[in-house]
Amino acid sequence: MIGMIVGLVFSLFALLLVVVMIAGLWKIFEKAGHPGWAAIVPIYNVFIMLQIVGRPTWWLVLFFIPMINGLIGIVLNIELAKAFGKDLVYGLGMVFLPFIFAPMLGFGDAQYQGPDPLF
Repeated sequence: MIGMIVGLVFSLFALLLVVVMIAGLWKIFEKAGHPGWAAIVPIYNVFIMLQIVGRPTWWLVLFFIPMINGLIGIVLNIELAKAFGKDLVYGLGMVFLPFIFAPMLGFGDAQYQGPDPLF
């Protein structure tokens, strides 16, 4: 009985984190001039993120290669933070604590500045 209650509480907490992440990504996409609903469509959301950070579409293929996908995901999150005028540390926050940093980026005062021209 206690295990069932703990499992229910854990599941509700996980669901809350997912909803917060979706809301944050939805606002990030809208700030960048893309439809917010794209945040909930698998694969298409990565395609939109690649457009936001100015990376080529063929990078989408890299997400299907084990271990490379993790590295590309890290790069994509750091570049996403830079596209909104944030620094490397904020980008690492997007990687390790996305349920905190994505809503901060989406609902905060950061404005989309476009892709980083150095990459």
